[in-house]
Amino acid sequence: MEYLTKETFKEKVFDFENNKDWKFKGDKPCLIDFYADWCGPCKMLSPILEELDKEYEGDINIYKVDTEAEQELSAVFGIRSIPSMLFCPSEGQPQMAVGMLPKENLKQAISDVLLVSSPA
Repeated sequence: MEYLTKETFKEKVFDFENNKDWKFKGDKPCLIDFYADWCGPCKMLSPILEELDKEYEGDINIYKVDTEAEQELSAVFGIRSIPSMLFCPSEGQPQMAVGMLPKENLKQAISDVLLVSSPA
């Protein structure tokens, strides 16, 4: 799991400063967790994302963005409550999910939005 700054986000996900329309730059679909260290639900979500990162290794990238450190990045995506997760498929528009989701719901979103089937 990789922690993104504004600069690495622009390289790996979307260069929002130079593009108005969404243009995904990653080589595989990704899930981005917008979180803060003081957020209780974020702390509960973290081990679930660690598990998913291992289970889907090689199929998707899971990134984390610290909303306290990366306020500009959070503002670009209109993050108002955390955790918020941005699901970015290789093709098409990203979708945001807000709040703590159980692992099964996350796997369903990975399947439905990122079009990556669950590992056997």
